[in-house]
Amino acid sequence: MKIGVITDCFKKSQIEGIKLAKKLGVDGVQIYATTGEFSPETLTEAKKTEYKNLLKEKNLVVSALCGDMGGYGFEVEKDNAERVEKTKKIIDLAVEFGTKIVTTHIGVIPDEKSNPRYKVMLAALTECGLYAKQKGLTLAIETGPEKAKTLLTFLQDTKGGVGVNLDPANFTMVTGQDPVEAVYLLKDYIVHTHAKDGVMLDKNQDPTDVYHAFAVGGVDALNACKGFKEKPLGQGDVDWKNYIKALKEIDYDGFLTIERECGDNPEADIIKAKKFLEELI
Repeated sequence: MKIGVITDCFKKSQIEGIKLAKKLGVDGVQIYATTGEFSPETLTEAKKTEYKNLLKEKNLVVSALCGDMGGYGFEVEKDNAERVEKTKKIIDLAVEFGTKIVTTHIGVIPDEKSNPRYKVMLAALTECGLYAKQKGLTLAIETGPEKAKTLLTFLQDTKGGVGVNLDPANFTMVTGQDPVEAVYLLKDYIVHTHAKDGVMLDKNQDPTDVYHAFAVGGVDALNACKGFKEKPLGQGDVDWKNYIKALKEIDYDGFLTIERECGDNPEADIIKAKKFLEELI
């Protein structure tokens, strides 16, 4: 397995984030590409060349692009035409930068297929997935508000090109899903993982409420939730030893991409996270 880092976690420009990633000695970077300096609308050909040259100079690959639409993901039918087209543009950008993965949160998948929202989300993800498949990519749903079994059923209903970005902390903090069990359930779909940790503080919290707070207020609102707390890697409740063991047993050989969304000194936490992972893999 390879170790990566999300450049945005450094809270600096993408250029500086890439330079810091090289300094840390990771293998690759995940870059946020929905808005901001690395979005399809912002990147000029000259800027693309600058990024490509920098990545080559630093001997870094792009582990994935983050194509997270924010808000309610693909839950709201009237919003989906625009969101699907934006996702396709990010997939095209991923092709240009040599990565085969675009990750995204898609909203809250209902447990019951009879829920109208299920059909709406499935239609959007099926269209995006088929486009990704045509381009030789996978659109990877980041684990979040649903249990692994619900996500698996949804994935099986798509028509290809859709996979999983497994974030064990999201399971641990929000749903109470055992990430180790999730690895075995989702093994045929895992193409990317986040290395993040945390603890659940309220076992009665409603994951739908949590992620709808995220939809309205973004990461700041998510981190303000009282039902859980993100922790530096190794200080939360993720069973990292058995989680890594499970990934090895399913022959996962992709990225463990460090994500640190809060804390006073994310760079220091990322340095410690890399060392922690190196000792496990």
